[in-house]
Formats: sequence, structure tokens, C-alpha cells
Amino acid sequence: MDRQRSGRNTRKLLWLLVTAVVAALALVAAGCGGDDDGGTAAGEGSIWVLLPDSASSPRWESDDRRYFDEAFTEAGIDYNIVNAENSATTQQSQAEQAIADGASVIVLVSLDTGSGGAIVDQAKEAGVQVVEYDRFNTGSSGGAAYVSFDNVRVGATMAEVLEPAIEALGADTAQVVELNGGEEDNNAFLFRDGYDATVQAHVDDGSWARVADQHVPGWGANGEGQTIMEQILTDAGNKVDAVFAANDNLAQQAINALEAAGVGSVPLSGQDASAVGIQNILLGKQTMTVYKPIEAEAKVAAAVALALRAGEDLSSVTTDFEFTTIGINSADGKPTESAEGEGIVPYIALVPVGVTIDNIAETVIADGFRTIEEVCAGDTAETDFCKENS
Repeated sequence: MDRQRSGRNTRKLLWLLVTAVVAALALVAAGCGGDDDGGTAAGEGSIWVLLPDSASSPRWESDDRRYFDEAFTEAGIDYNIVNAENSATTQQSQAEQAIADGASVIVLVSLDTGSGGAIVDQAKEAGVQVVEYDRFNTGSSGGAAYVSFDNVRVGATMAEVLEPAIEALGADTAQVVELNGGEEDNNAFLFRDGYDATVQAHVDDGSWARVADQHVPGWGANGEGQTIMEQILTDAGNKVDAVFAANDNLAQQAINALEAAGVGSVPLSGQDASAVGIQNILLGKQTMTVYKPIEAEAKVAAAVALALRAGEDLSSVTTDFEFTTIGINSADGKPTESAEGEGIVPYIALVPVGVTIDNIAETVIADGFRTIEEVCAGDTAETDFCKENS
């Protein structure tokens, strides 16, 4: 009898020990899973949008902010949109605040690839997904996705419009300037790749000469583009026939320098379809701008962020806007055909549109991106376009 009771007690003790060990292992596994995944559970947490500044382009506050507001308000989630106002230190602090706040996704427009890459890596270590928006952070471990336009195509669109305008000048050897965006932004190199392919072909056949090929720090946020353009004109003895300016802000600074030197209007590109850029086109000071429908870019990025927050695959993303999914190499920032592979970040690429005086009404005005009241102000009100459409 005592032996039977002893056997039953022994089996009970063994069962309790096994149960305790299993429970302990489960706790350890859960703890390890927390270390690997971190962050917030799928379908929870806020989304933070980190904008770079207000000076390099008016788009960040006037356009991107409102479209993200619309998308996330409609989705009914908690979100925050902040602007670093050209301070990498401020943007780093904002990223840390987002992580501490329990954000599940950060949509990042970095100020430079170094500080941006640090934010990407820090967020990933904390289990927070990152959507790299408009600007890619070369050299980081790479975010969960990159949403932008086909940036090489942006530059190629500039060349498609400027090339015939330059050829129409009839110059024996057209003197061409490339006024590129800041070297801290990988996009500046992709835009340049797009238009420089055309420039180089003409340089090779002797029909054009590349007078200058310069990057403007911070995209001319501090007006440095005008200073650089003034020096280019001085060095060239004012012999400049055309300027590939990488955005409307740089185009305006080039216009300021050209007018001050008495050179007048030359074939001149831009980008962003800003109100000032459209006005310069109507006034005959700028040949074209590249319209990147920012509503499409922001709302596709919002859809990607919402999918990541919900723990869904990017293939589930559907919007009213057309895009293709390719890849981009995290090491060198070069696009790839496939969205998969070591060091490759899925690249959600949208299609840019060239805007000239001939299609302003059918593009930026028709889309509601710009209004007649907005562009037909001041001197522009006296242009034929504004008289016909006001």
C-alpha cells in the first residue's frame, strides 16, 4: 500500500516537473520571439510620417502633408506628421519619439542618406517597419519598401522636352549646364542619369558641350543654386544656351542668375510642378517641369504603410493609381528589375508626366493639383493662358 502511494506521488511529481519545464520553455520562446520581432502587433500602433523641410520644395507641406492626412483620416488610424525643417538632428529625435510612441510604421523622407539610413536601421532594430518615401537611403540595410516615381524616367522626361528646344536654337555647339540636386539625395543621381544620357550622346557627337555639371547642396534650400549658377555664368563668359535644372526651386535660382547676367531665357527644365514653376512656364522663363502627381505618390505610400501595419504582403496593395513594383539595391541605390534578392528593397514606382505650356490645363489644372487662381496671380495674370482661362 505504501509502495503504491509512493509510486503515484512520484508520477505526480514527474508530471508537475514536465509541466513546469514546458511552461518555462514557452516563456523563453515567447521572450525570444519578442526580441526578434519587437515593435507592435499587426493591426496596431500608429503611423508616423517624417517630412524633411519646407525650403527645398513647397510640396512637402502644401501637398504631401494634406494627402497623407486624407489617407490616414479615411483609414481611421492614429497617425502623426512632423517636419524636421532641414535638421537631421530634429528628424532623428522625431524618429526616436515615433518608436517610443509605439509606432508600427514610419514613412520617412530623409534629409540625407547618412542620417536617413541610421533612422531606417534603428527603427528596424526596434521592430518598426519603414517606408522610404520619395528619397532612398543608400547604404542602409533598407526599409520594407521604397515608394517614389521612376526617378531615372523623371530625368529622361526633362531631356525629351529640352532636346528639341535646344536643337531648335541652331547653335553650332550648344552650351549646356547640368544643375543637379544635392549629393546627399540618391534621387539627384537618378534624375541626372535620366537627362545625362541625352546630354552625353550630344557631347559625343559634338553638337553640345557640357559647360558645367554641378550638384547643389540641399537642393538649393539656402539659395546656393543661384550662387553656383552665377559662378558658372562667370566662368563661361555668359555663354550658356540651356540648363537642366533638377527641380523648380533650382530652376528659379537659375532664372535669377540668368536675368542678373542679362542672358535672358534659355531652354530650362524643372520638377515638382510647383505654382512658381508653372508661372515661370507661362511667363516664358522655364520650358517645362516634371509633374509627379503627389496625390498618387502619397496615397500609394499610405496604402503600403497601412498594409505593413496590418501585417499584409505588399502584393495585397491596391489603389486607384497606377504603379509597377521593381526593386532597388540598398547598397548603391540603383534600380533592379526584380523586387526580390539579397539587399533588394521592393520599389513601388509611379510614372512622371512632362508639363509644358501646351498641356498645363490638361494635367496639373485638370487634376486639381494646381488652380487657375493659384497660377494666374501677379504678372502671370497678363499671359494669354490666364486671360483665356480666368
